[in-house]
Amino acid sequence: MKYLILLLIPLILCSCSAPAAPAGESSKIPVTTFVQDFNQLHIDVPEGYTPINYDFQTGQWFPYMQYEDYMYGKTADEFRTAVRERFTQAKENGINTVYLHVHPCGDAYYKSEIFPKGVSLDGDYDPLSIMLEEAHQLELSAHGWLNPLRCQTAEQMAALPDDFIIKKWTEDPDCRIAKLVGNRWYLDPSYPETSELLSACVGELLENYDLDGIHIDDYFYPSSDENFDSVEFEKSGSSDLAQWRLANCTKFVKTIYDTVKTHDSRILFGISPQGNIESNYNSQYADVKLWAGSEGYCDYIVPQIYFGFENAVCPFEPTLRRWEELRRDSPVKLIIGLAAYKQGKEDKWAGQAGEREWIDDSDIINRQIELVKSSSADGYALY
Repeated sequence: MKYLILLLIPLILCSCSAPAAPAGESSKIPVTTFVQDFNQLHIDVPEGYTPINYDFQTGQWFPYMQYEDYMYGKTADEFRTAVRERFTQAKENGINTVYLHVHPCGDAYYKSEIFPKGVSLDGDYDPLSIMLEEAHQLELSAHGWLNPLRCQTAEQMAALPDDFIIKKWTEDPDCRIAKLVGNRWYLDPSYPETSELLSACVGELLENYDLDGIHIDDYFYPSSDENFDSVEFEKSGSSDLAQWRLANCTKFVKTIYDTVKTHDSRILFGISPQGNIESNYNSQYADVKLWAGSEGYCDYIVPQIYFGFENAVCPFEPTLRRWEELRRDSPVKLIIGLAAYKQGKEDKWAGQAGEREWIDDSDIINRQIELVKSSSADGYALY
């Protein structure tokens, strides 16, 4: 409890009533506490839990987009039955690790005092508790999957109660921490408040739940448009926008890693970036060479190599070799993300040679798994 309170203090004191400060600086004056009855919150942390993790990780993502099918309108028992069926099938298919989408859009599919409930959670039960119970009964490692910067749509945000901190940030015209891109709100990683909120999110999860890991995927910068953060960049004094943005993402990645390790050094922190290395730098400003090649940023990295063997830009095998080389002298484990969802479908971005590959060849995933097993990688994960 003390740990979580310390993490939340900077957020409770944060205000956006003054003009946006340069990245790395913030005006801090008292504002209304966004956590209702926070002092009444009681957290029971199980004693002696030992995280379950495997030397060779075989993972599977369980995305929030599917929650509507087996969560929305369901009782706790119905949800548990559906989860048990899905996890049992995963186990039978050789999966030992599940990535559970707990914080996809500035929301919570768990009991949270910081974020509103996810839109597919219309019951009063705690879905994460159920998922963890079912996963651990099957000896599956369970990692909480977060999208760090992505928040609600404009309509969803407008409907939130006013006491949530993300809602406050969007309502203050002088606040630039949260920004509207298209029809969705995103956090700006240049602000320290963003890292503080992510630290509080991870702290709340780890204080309340027996998670074996924390996992983030490829929602980093939502736009490469210079106008997204031109005000902050100008105030920063930096001269290279790309390098500045890379550093901003690394700051919150490091914050999450340190928060996890402060709680329990045995719990893993993993990152799942795009499989195209150049795209990480050109569009999302994710410094994957640093994170995968150095100690202290993540325990494992899961590049989404969602490409067939005939892909015109990133054919699978050469791309796998590039990731192997990238982390060659690093203690970071390399897990290869595979696109099971593409099987039997046209891949319109793969070029002429690879466009029908997933339709004409039903054995792509099995062939890719065999290549991973014969490589220096430490596992694979299916989406």
